[in-house]
Amino acid sequence: MKDFAYLTAHDVPTAVRAITTPGAKFLGGGTNLVDLMRQNIERPDTVIDITQLPLDQIEELPDGGLRIGAMVRNSRLAAHRLIRTRYPVLAQAILAGASGQLRNMATVGGNVLQRTRCPYFADLAARCNKREQGSGCDAIGGFNRNAAIFGASEHCVATHPSDMCVALAALDAIIELESVRGTRRLPLVGFHMLPGDSPQHETAIAPDELITAIELPDLPAAARSRYRKVRDRSSYAFALVSVAAATEVRNGVITEARLALGGVAARPWRAHEAERVLLGAPATEDSFLRAAEAELTAAVPLSQNGFKIELAKRAITATLRQLHVEGSAA
Repeated sequence: MKDFAYLTAHDVPTAVRAITTPGAKFLGGGTNLVDLMRQNIERPDTVIDITQLPLDQIEELPDGGLRIGAMVRNSRLAAHRLIRTRYPVLAQAILAGASGQLRNMATVGGNVLQRTRCPYFADLAARCNKREQGSGCDAIGGFNRNAAIFGASEHCVATHPSDMCVALAALDAIIELESVRGTRRLPLVGFHMLPGDSPQHETAIAPDELITAIELPDLPAAARSRYRKVRDRSSYAFALVSVAAATEVRNGVITEARLALGGVAARPWRAHEAERVLLGAPATEDSFLRAAEAELTAAVPLSQNGFKIELAKRAITATLRQLHVEGSAA
């Protein structure tokens, strides 16, 4: 780990002024940044401690939505009464990620910005275009079992590791960003970027911006939502495929459908094609399967991850079935 300067910001204006210093990085929970610094992948000249910022509140908005401060710890968010009752998919996704100790440290803003867990990204002896632009991607011809089946390119096939962000994508979450230039808001669905020919650009955040909050809209359908994560082991493993789903059914017909996938792309993958098939369809096993198949038609597997296509179909179908059964029993 290289030497670095360290400072603590006690308010947002101080933090966003400090980040304009070349080579500066924000430090929240540190569960990702510190690991990458130890591996010499991240090499900041200045670390700005933002743990003292007043961004640790969960507030109900006048329109019925929720505002979640960027410094809210993941464990607290998952346990919050309004999250568990209005957006259970989000609580379930958070609890499916990492260990209890990490959730106690990790922040909402840091979770959104965490970097890929592709083994070639973490290996300085390997070629990785995310880490060193133009060096190549050893995952394409190497161990690619966990790699993307959507949105990949010849330059990068890594996946985004977050569980929380998959749920946020299904919920139409909005990210609030602050800089010395002012405030801007972006849909989370478009915040994470596909690799294209510039995989080193992973999100739409500018170098001088700070995530200050995540906002969730008022979504009645989200009260009946579920997160399913398929992984190699049940403890502390990243998703092979995950599904965040929320539906509303009236008189046996699906009137609202929200679906996002994890473990399949460089960003949480909003399953728009599956949603299109579901809307107006009967809430039956056949509809669930047709929606899953429609979404996976565009999947492009590599040499070792073709199984993800069938796995994703089954995970989508099983999640929608569970929602329907639970709704019928309510």
